[in-house]
Amino acid sequence: MTRPSSPAHPGPSRVAVVGAGMVGLSTAWFLQERDVEVTVYDREGVAAGSSWGNAGWLTPGLATPLPEPAVLAYGVRAVLSPSSPVYVPPSANPNLLRFLAGFTRNSTASRWLRAMRALVPINSLALPSFDLLAQGGVEARTLEAKSFIAAYRTAEERRVLLEELEQIHAAGQTMEFDVLDGDEARGIEPSLSDEVGAALRLHGQRYIDPGHFVHALADAVRARGGVVREGVEVAGVREAGTGVAVLTGGGESDRFDAVVLATGAWLGRHARKFGVRSVVQAGRGYSFSVPVEHVPSGPVYFPAQRVACTPLGGRLRVAGMMEFRRPEAPLDARRIRAIAEAARPLLRGADLDARQDEWVGSRPCTPDGLPLIGATRSPRVFVAGGHGMWGITLGPATGRLLAETIVTGERPAQLAPFDPLR
Repeated sequence: MTRPSSPAHPGPSRVAVVGAGMVGLSTAWFLQERDVEVTVYDREGVAAGSSWGNAGWLTPGLATPLPEPAVLAYGVRAVLSPSSPVYVPPSANPNLLRFLAGFTRNSTASRWLRAMRALVPINSLALPSFDLLAQGGVEARTLEAKSFIAAYRTAEERRVLLEELEQIHAAGQTMEFDVLDGDEARGIEPSLSDEVGAALRLHGQRYIDPGHFVHALADAVRARGGVVREGVEVAGVREAGTGVAVLTGGGESDRFDAVVLATGAWLGRHARKFGVRSVVQAGRGYSFSVPVEHVPSGPVYFPAQRVACTPLGGRLRVAGMMEFRRPEAPLDARRIRAIAEAARPLLRGADLDARQDEWVGSRPCTPDGLPLIGATRSPRVFVAGGHGMWGITLGPATGRLLAETIVTGERPAQLAPFDPLR
């Protein structure tokens, strides 16, 4: 779809951001860096969506497209099982069927490599963008992963990640790592059980407590004069002369020079009428926290089981699952149990029956595995979403690049592959 040419761009003075997760608040913060007045709306509250209970990894070295040949290898029977790490409940929902058809088309080696090459430039900005937030006064800090272990039962299982790292390197992105046997991995991370026979130690990655970080980001936006309106449903967005009107469920209307839609799995609700046709499907992830005898010094990943563990607040957050389901569906306890049982043989000293903070959140996934970032058919309506599993990692880089687009009227080269109208 072609986008109308923009007039001479004076730069907006007031911008609304719909969505108070990592992506929306990062965009607001970087707009403030360019002297733009911001108002952020969220129908629930700060970090109420997929930003709160995820693993909190800042791993640009592993930020890869979700559609990949390995996903197809599960087969139909596997993905229909509630205990599968990738679960598709039987459904006749036309949007889900459209998403799955597109997802399947993109799960080839050649399309994965093309999408991976598109992600490399924005991945390179991920950690530096977090550093800019810290330098600008955001109180929460990123944590260095003193160890980041990807653990397997066998060296044969590990071969899948080694091959993926080769493909990531071929796409132009580097990741330093050590190849370990089970004893070497336990020497670094005693919380690994004797079932672990092979591992990789990844270097140069970080992690955060995502809920705490996003709340600190909201506080920073407020401290600079921004308004964050929690519990306010945005009922509509419409063009109004040379600006846009944001209509709330309470009947209020406010006018802005531009609006950013950063509503995660609900992105299509308002973006569709502005020409964004890509399906944004909820890929729901689950997590919980448990006590552990030895708190790891960094994240622990079990790729074969697709289980991610992060040390937070003296406990271990255990996360996993990719459940393609409507975002409003209630938490399904079977998914929590499936994650616990997958992790149980591989962890030592973790009481997986003493679970707290059981949570489900909806990652916004696109059929081609690439986010939607930039202007829509309207030069005053922008979108930022569809990051899949990488909204935390890429949120600040997204906000930084989108703020540049909004203020200057010029799209940075890093955003070219993520055109919302593709």
